[in-house]
Amino acid sequence: MTAKEYQINKILGLVLGTLLFLQALHIIDGIFKPSKVATAGSEVAAKEAAAGAQSFDSLLASASAEHGAQIAKQCQICHNLEEGQGPKIGPDLYGVVDRTVASVAGFNYTPALKAKGGKWTFAALNKWLTDPRTDVPGTAMTFAGLPSEKQRADVIAYLDTLSKNPVPLPKAQ
Repeated sequence: MTAKEYQINKILGLVLGTLLFLQALHIIDGIFKPSKVATAGSEVAAKEAAAGAQSFDSLLASASAEHGAQIAKQCQICHNLEEGQGPKIGPDLYGVVDRTVASVAGFNYTPALKAKGGKWTFAALNKWLTDPRTDVPGTAMTFAGLPSEKQRADVIAYLDTLSKNPVPLPKAQ
């Protein structure tokens, strides 16, 4: 190794060491920042949940089923969207809105999803599409979720059209 190469290595080592030190400081600093802690039964959690539901309802009221159809194309890898097509890797999504969770005949649901219970309401679908594995730990669905609330509203509006009797969307306020 020449002296010039040795000097370049020292400089790069110094730069990388400095960056590593700064990153460590950033992580340590983040540990000590106070955060707003809300337990499930607290007043803060209740207010946040109500505000979130209101904002999602307003997004759903103005959602675009056409845009949702474009986003839902990724769903067709694992799910059929047309009536009577039956399940693929995942259950048939025709008529999913307001359907009982884990209720498609002939589909082998995970015990975790069977235990979820309830119906696929707009709110339940919103939570599920945010991150299925967080909503129902133990689900076999590998979909990472849709982080955009607007995209989730569009997809749910589209899924609602896939029914003989669509559920009325919330009214714009």
